Amino acid sequence: MKTVAVIILNWNGEKLLREFLPSVVANTPADTADVIVADNGSTDGSLALLEKEFPQVKVLKFSENLGFAGGYNRALRETNYPLTVLLNSDVETPAGWLPPLVRFMETHPDAGGCQPKVLSYREKNRFEYAGAAGGFIDRNGFPYCRGRIFSTVEEDTGQYDTPAEVFWATGACLMVRTAVYNRAGGLDERFFAHMEEIDLCWRMQLMGLTLWCVPESRVYHLGGGSLPADNPRKTYLNFRNNLLLLHKNLPVADRRGALLRRRLLDTVAWAKFVVTLDFPNAGAILRAHRDFRRMLVHYSDRGNLSLPQVNLLRDPRRPNILLSYYLLGRRRYSSL
Repeated sequence: MKTVAVIILNWNGEKLLREFLPSVVANTPADTADVIVADNGSTDGSLALLEKEFPQVKVLKFSENLGFAGGYNRALRETNYPLTVLLNSDVETPAGWLPPLVRFMETHPDAGGCQPKVLSYREKNRFEYAGAAGGFIDRNGFPYCRGRIFSTVEEDTGQYDTPAEVFWATGACLMVRTAVYNRAGGLDERFFAHMEEIDLCWRMQLMGLTLWCVPESRVYHLGGGSLPADNPRKTYLNFRNNLLLLHKNLPVADRRGALLRRRLLDTVAWAKFVVTLDFPNAGAILRAHRDFRRMLVHYSDRGNLSLPQVNLLRDPRRPNILLSYYLLGRRRYSSL
């Protein structure tokens, strides 16, 4: 068996496969890795395209759409290579993208996963929103990245070209140890979309492992293909899943205080939407909190993983990203 499976999840993505798969096939070393498309029950021409134009690509055919998390969870269970790359179907991979990630994992046995530097497909000198040069989380549970804080995305001038231990690595291009992924329970299928990889990375750290950005490797991500930033559905998922993230991974003793602070902060966000007459997004926040409470029945324990009760947010160096960004005007990672 080869060392790496590069798995692309596809659902009716014929156009994206036609545009992005050629770079993955051409620039993924065939002696090291297999390129695999896991198809979530597509009804377009995806499978015919793969059979005709990409016979060297292995295909996993699922009879139904299992979603992002469910599709990847099943694909990793069925393939079980030592290392797996979860690669979005809208990512271009240049020559030399894979070997640095493999070398890093081979020389860092405590690493559960890593990511490359993620740049914009449309503006290749700028970071891409989803992952940039590695993800972090502030003391209140809000995510941000080296190279991207909220809507401010930096130009890549080499400022983050050193490997860095991060809190989370992006699901746009995430290399994991397959056995660790499966032992951690994979991606949480109840999240549906947004923050699944942060939850997974948090669990890996509670298992004693580390996550890294390896900027010697780079990829180009189209991004923006799911929901616009101001879409109420995206607001709902981000707020709900962030609450689930805290509930699942914080120690019981710290959970109540953290969720109370988030309730207050989310109330401020709700009031802002109301004042600006953005009632759809204001309603999305209310629904997020309602459904979070309804979903708690599924999270009575920590997934039976026997994870230690450690608060990874309790670090005085961890910033308050809302205060830094909106009140102090610190909009670049280097200024935090």
